[in-house]
Amino acid sequence: MRTKLAVGGMFLVGILGCAHTGGIEEKEQTYGKNPPVIQQSFASNQLKPGDQWKVYILASDPDGDMETIIAVVDQSGIGTYPASLTKIKGENGKELSGFVYLNTSGKFGYDFLYNQELSVSIQIRDKAGHTSQSVTHSVFFSSGDTQKSPPASVFKEEELGPILVVLQPPSSRR
Repeated sequence: MRTKLAVGGMFLVGILGCAHTGGIEEKEQTYGKNPPVIQQSFASNQLKPGDQWKVYILASDPDGDMETIIAVVDQSGIGTYPASLTKIKGENGKELSGFVYLNTSGKFGYDFLYNQELSVSIQIRDKAGHTSQSVTHSVFFSSGDTQKSPPASVFKEEELGPILVVLQPPSSRR
């Protein structure tokens, strides 16, 4: 159910992105009709609390107008956080390879993450308002786990930007 909520929230973000600045037909005349495509993605399914979680993305858009990485984080005991939007640099508009990252330590610390799981759903939106398919990755936090590396020679080790979410302990919700 959480995944459905996250994907639904991402779909709504995509629609709202189109609604405020003209119709999609008008934007397609300027930017093209092709949506972005996420060819591959990878994220470690285990992590030590407090470490930075990297989600690798390999994507392309024939029109060269990829604009935003949309990330929706779902945390057990908390629910779904508001969507995080990360701007894509212009030189990555046609082809994108690298990682977005989530800091798992913040103003609430990270001890509350032990033996917890969270997931992130990623989509890419282009300037015409098209969105890619959604990819979802989950991670489980425990003290002995180290982050797994992505497959060799698939993704660039390039930072694309942060997932702007501050994880909260369930006790912080009232």
